[in-house]
Formats: sequence, C-alpha cells, structure tokens
Amino acid sequence: MEANQKKQVRTQNPSTWLMAFVFLSSTSFFFPSASCRSFNYKQALSHSLLYFESQRSGHLPHNQRATWRHHSGLTDGLEQGVDLVGGYYDAGDNVKFGLPMAFTITLLSWAVIEYSDLIAGAGEYEHALEAIKWGTDYFIKAHTHPHVLWAQVGDGGTDHYCWQRPEDMTTSRRAYKVDANNPGSEVAGETAAAMAAASIVFRRTNPHYSHLLLHHAQQLFEFGDKYRGKYDDSIGVAKGYYSSVSGYRDELLWAAIWLYKATQSDDYLNYVLENAYDFGGATWAIAEFSWDIKYAGVQSIASMLLMEEKPLKNKNQVILQQYRSKAEHYLCACLGQNNSTNVRLTPGGLLYVRQWNNMQYVSTASFLLTVYSDHLRAAGQRLHCDKGEVSPQEILAFAKSQVDYILGSNPMRTSYLVGYGPHFPLRVHHRGASIGSYKENKGFIGCTQGYDDWYGRRDPNPNVLVGALVGGPNSTDGFNDDRGNYVQTEACTYNTAALVGVFARLNRAQEEEAFSDEEEANLAFISDG
Repeated sequence: MEANQKKQVRTQNPSTWLMAFVFLSSTSFFFPSASCRSFNYKQALSHSLLYFESQRSGHLPHNQRATWRHHSGLTDGLEQGVDLVGGYYDAGDNVKFGLPMAFTITLLSWAVIEYSDLIAGAGEYEHALEAIKWGTDYFIKAHTHPHVLWAQVGDGGTDHYCWQRPEDMTTSRRAYKVDANNPGSEVAGETAAAMAAASIVFRRTNPHYSHLLLHHAQQLFEFGDKYRGKYDDSIGVAKGYYSSVSGYRDELLWAAIWLYKATQSDDYLNYVLENAYDFGGATWAIAEFSWDIKYAGVQSIASMLLMEEKPLKNKNQVILQQYRSKAEHYLCACLGQNNSTNVRLTPGGLLYVRQWNNMQYVSTASFLLTVYSDHLRAAGQRLHCDKGEVSPQEILAFAKSQVDYILGSNPMRTSYLVGYGPHFPLRVHHRGASIGSYKENKGFIGCTQGYDDWYGRRDPNPNVLVGALVGGPNSTDGFNDDRGNYVQTEACTYNTAALVGVFARLNRAQEEEAFSDEEEANLAFISDG
C-alpha cells in the first residue's frame, strides 16, 4: 500500500432476487435501468483465489499456479534470529504488514465457514484452504512466544523508494515485533481472530492443525488484552500505511467473538457482553467495515447469535439486541435506508466511502450484506431500517448489484477484477506484475532501475495480476488506468478476500436459477405434449 492511505446455508429461489435493486439514500427502492448482463461468478471465484498466489512471499510450492512469480523474502527475520519466511505482501509493494494480512485471513476463513459447500461445489475448496493456510503458517512462525508477535517485515519508506520485483529486493527486511513492553493490541487481536476463524475451517480436515491454531489464538488474545496499547505506537514505521485510527478495542471484541465461535466458551461471550459499552461495540454506529474498523463485523456476528435457537439469558439478549441495532445501522446505511448517515452512491450505483481504495469498502459491505441476508432468511426474519423493513432477498439483490458493478455493469464498462471479462485494468500499480517475470528474465533489476525501465511504460503490465480487485472508480464513476494512479489502480489482499464468499453464493444462486428454468421448460414441454 502506498503512503498515507486511509485506508453452510441454504439458498432461496433465485428468481426472487436476480433482478438487482439499487437503493438511494434519500428514497425507497427502485429498479435501475442497469444492464441485465449475466456474469460468470464461478470464474470470478476461481480468479479471486488465484490472486493470493501472486501475493505470496517465501519459498513457493511446486503447484504454484501464478507461474510468473518465484521465491522471495527467503531471509526474512534472519537479522533478528527468527524465521519469518512466508506470508503475503499486502498490495503492490513488498512489505509484509501483519494487521491487514491477518484481516485478509479472517475474511477468507469466514467465507469458508459460511459457504464451504458452495466453494467446494465450484471446485475451489482446496484452493481456499491453501490460501488460508499460507497465512496461518506464517502467523505460527511470527508468534514466537505467548507475549511476542512479529508484526511487520520491511518498511514502507525504504520499500517505496524502489520499484523492484520481490525476487530482486534490496530494501530493508528488518522485522518488527510487539511484546509486553511494546504492546500492539490491534495486531494481536486481529491475528487471534484470524487463527480462531481458521481453526474452525480446519477442524474437520486437519484437527491437529486446528487445535494448534486455536492454541495460538487464545494466547494472542490474552496477550493483546493483558498488555493493551496501540500497535503503531510500538511499530512507528506502520504509521502512514496502516495507522490504527479506531484503536484496539474493536479488535479485542473481534478476537473474543471469534474465539467464542471457535470454542463456545462462555468466557469469550461474556467478554463481548461485559465490554459492550466501554469498548464501543454496543454504542458505536459505524458506516464502514475495514482492516482498521471491525465494529460492523463484531456487531453482525453478535446479531447472528440472536438468530440462533440456542437459549440466551435475558441480560445477554438485551446487550446483544443493542449490538444488533448497531449492525442494522451499518447494513441500512449501505442500503440507503437510514433517516440519516447513509453511505453515498456514485451515479452508477456503487457504494462510495472515500477516494483511496474505495473498493475495499464495497467488497466488505457486499460480504456482510450477503452473510446477514442468509442468516435472516434462515431465521425467517427481516432487516429493520428507519425507512421500513427490508427482506433478505432485497438485501442480497443489493449485494449482487455491487458485485455486478465490480465485474463490468458500470459506466466505464470495465471489470475492476483483474483478468475477468474483456476489459479490465492493464496497468495495475504492482511491482511484480509490472516488471518482466523473473522466470523469463533472471537478470537483476536494481532499486531505481525498475522506475527507470518499467514504471513509466504505457504498455500493459507484462504479468496479469488475475483476481486482484483494484481501488476502483472515483465518486463520479471515472477511472484512469495508469500505473502511477495508485489511488485507483493498486489492489490489496483484503479487497479480494471479502468477495470469495459472495462469488460462491452468487454462483450457487445462478446455478439454481438455470436448473429452475430447465425444469420449467421441461414441464412446459410435457404439458404441450
């Protein structure tokens, strides 16, 4: 990321929602005059999981599908005497930032937890598990002591001075940690959430690994809670790239609720309930969900607990209802159904939160809307907004409208998911993708040589960063496909991670619609006969 960025369920009849709605912040629902194009969500799902292989750091496996990449960062941690080889580069640079990496893995794990059957049905289950495990294997290495977590390798300042493939890096690979004397509750909490969520994913296929992840998650949560402090105060080089604006309280709630889901221990649920007010979980009404701000995620999961049949104490129900009211504020804001504080839409119908990498907010909103709609439907409930009730079908229809915009139903008629469709960004702001593949050209490319020989080229990137979701258009749906336009053309791992579950969900609905159409045609044929 460039500097200073602010940065198993059943499915209902798809015929009830395939016509996408758009919601305006000042009006009720209306049917747009948008294109009724059909999109290949299965292919989009496949592309999205392939993207994570392009972002890998470390020694690449024999089954690596992004073949233009090669081994990199093989001495990470050596200077500090710890093995930190592996993990993911967050975006178009070569720094390993622990906070967004952990959020990426939490999102991927959540997608598999909700939609494992759907992902498997699309033939992508093993790829999803590989993407998660590449991150969790690294977190195990990075958590070298109950109260020590190595939270970053490299720094943005020296890294951004150079334009190099990760295979050629000459920049600093210094590693940075948080510990009892230099706390970092955000990154400890988010990593705990990621490992707790992943422990659920691997519980059936790899129970020993699942238990190991849960053990690390519990230690990390205890560490982050006992030694409270902002991680970017301890790791100053994170400021300007992944500064913690919201503080660490949302991450502690986030970690606790994921640990509750992983263990069903009342200790973790009580933590979420007892800190509901002091930590802002039941009081903060937020209109975004991101690597920095987790409140909407916490509030949504807490709300889903109320939809389950498991009995809860009256006191718990009251607090969870307050969590739910804040979750509904977020969801209704995305749908434009609050009396005030709605998320604005571009003229083309895209959620618009802020200029820099706006697509991260679109993808996370689409995911939360999709998951919440399925839980509402399973419980036979509706979303309560200031302007009226919204059905699960309508919520899912809006999420679909956002995904369809991403895939090409937009004024620019371009896909913002790289490699998907006939038109997509060709000059993604990405060091590795913009320079000839190491496997084809093993000649060393120096620090500034990349700027001199590759950065300014008008040619398309020589390597297609398949599955990357770029920052996207501006507030008027405009987009400039220029490598130097990192505000719009840089992609981040968490952008794509949030779409994995949504693509799987929409693909299943599309398949069911096709089956339903075939059945109707067969019945009509029999009737005519």
